Amino acid sequence: MDEKQKSSSPIMWVLGQTGDHGGQYVLSVILAVIGVAFSLAPYFTVISIVQGLMSNQKELSFYLSRCLVMCLFWLGRVVCHALSTATSHKATFAVLGEIRKHCTEKLTRMPLGTVLEQSSGALKNTLIERIDSIETTLAHIVPEFTANLLIPVIILIYIFTIDWRMGLASMATVPLGLSCYIFMMAGSAKFYEHTVTATKALNDTAVEYINGIQVIKVFGKTKSSYDRFVNDAYEAAHSFIDWMRASIIPFTFAMVIMPATMVSVLPIGGLLVKAGTLSVQDFIVIIILSVGVITPIITMMSYSDDFRTMGTIFGEVRAILEAPEMERPEKGQVPAGNDLSLREVRFAYKDKEVLHGVSMDIPEGSFIAFVGPSGSGKSTIARLIASLWDVSSGSILLGGQDIRSIPQELYADRIAYVSQDNYLFNMSVRENIRIGRPSASDREVEEAARQSGCHGFIMSLENGYDTIVGSSGGHLSGGERQRISIARAMLKGAPIVILDEATAYTDPENEAVIQRSVSKLTEGKTLIVIAHRLSTVVDADCIYVVQDGKICDHGTHDELLSHHGLYETMWKAHTEVKDNG
Repeated sequence: MDEKQKSSSPIMWVLGQTGDHGGQYVLSVILAVIGVAFSLAPYFTVISIVQGLMSNQKELSFYLSRCLVMCLFWLGRVVCHALSTATSHKATFAVLGEIRKHCTEKLTRMPLGTVLEQSSGALKNTLIERIDSIETTLAHIVPEFTANLLIPVIILIYIFTIDWRMGLASMATVPLGLSCYIFMMAGSAKFYEHTVTATKALNDTAVEYINGIQVIKVFGKTKSSYDRFVNDAYEAAHSFIDWMRASIIPFTFAMVIMPATMVSVLPIGGLLVKAGTLSVQDFIVIIILSVGVITPIITMMSYSDDFRTMGTIFGEVRAILEAPEMERPEKGQVPAGNDLSLREVRFAYKDKEVLHGVSMDIPEGSFIAFVGPSGSGKSTIARLIASLWDVSSGSILLGGQDIRSIPQELYADRIAYVSQDNYLFNMSVRENIRIGRPSASDREVEEAARQSGCHGFIMSLENGYDTIVGSSGGHLSGGERQRISIARAMLKGAPIVILDEATAYTDPENEAVIQRSVSKLTEGKTLIVIAHRLSTVVDADCIYVVQDGKICDHGTHDELLSHHGLYETMWKAHTEVKDNG
């Protein structure tokens, strides 16, 4: 997206999202204009009736025919308004669906860190509430505001053609009304920003309260946690109340003064008629038309809240759509082999460098392990290899080719990644495993589960493979979720398997079963393991010891012990824990 698009006004930006639906919005505006014209047409009919009365017209049919015409105009207004609204809403809901789809697709192309630094409550608020808020602009403001703005302008021009002085009189209340309106809008950005911040805080607290309800109950924090939720709810509610309280007086004056055209039209027109410079018939016409302008003006002003919030609403959605993406081409050459190499890799998270010039070679088919203290950078290296983040400098090569030159989808086909906290969707065990390879048959899914050592516990579930696991896999234990995640990764059949402390929640007995299964399933594949128990990686072809974002040592288990470094200290601590256990 170029700089011109980025700096465009909110209304121009949202109109730019209409895409193939632009024609529907044009039709909606045309229908809305015709509808507003129909709503004003009866005023001209009333003028005709008044003129008939003044010319002593006594035929009843004359008046009945004009009443019938007014009814037809009213019916035409209703039909046009309904068609305009239906057309704009049909287009709008399609556009909102596309915007939401673009946003969710964008999240998959953004670096993981950029996504994770935003709370789930804030993202949910943007993807659901904020995008839904665009509906008012597209479905209502575009057709209705446009139509209600156009018709009064035409009426005022017509009044000016009758008498320019009365044209000015019809506009006399506009400057004062606009002044009130501008005064109301002056602090809107600050107030609305506060409501957004307060609402986000409430969303985050609600999500945290629900997700942490077990901890809250266990540690007796029910009152303090609930009080925080209540306080955030109070703050969110009063952010709107304070805003409305500050706006109500200028808004009321604007709504009263702006449409009050009669305040100036009647006395000025009366004086002109008295002076003989304006005919009575023209004066009556202007009075009736001035009354007719009031409704469109009030309709336009009713969208003031939407104009005040438009910038913030669209800004949050644009922040996602215009966020930097990972550097990946749509098309590219597929590497011939699966050898991995890291060359002077550096990575910074929130301006703090956490990896400092990491280099290593991972031959195809090898068993590689990363060990080190918590926070040393082991998982960061794994995530960079899995292409969840981009390196800040240096490069990661697959088959001698920089992974940034490989399309994301093609690279993802080469990697099966299992982390410590794998997510399960609220669907059956079978479908969660099948995510690894959507085309897999039921038999292949069950075979992957058997080989991964989780067939037994799955069959013990209420509905076996058809058991719904609950939101985030909440109906299963942590160890069960991990074993299903491993089965999912194994079903994928990728040539490179990364296990990022994937057995952290598993007891020693099941861990041994999983390790044997993984060893069998990864024969001939590259296996990269981030280990929390050193005994699980003693057979690795090469163990890399990570400390403070650097590779401080590497080699086989025996070689590292002979170096008498950090690995030996970690191994002794590990064996002592096992002996004490």
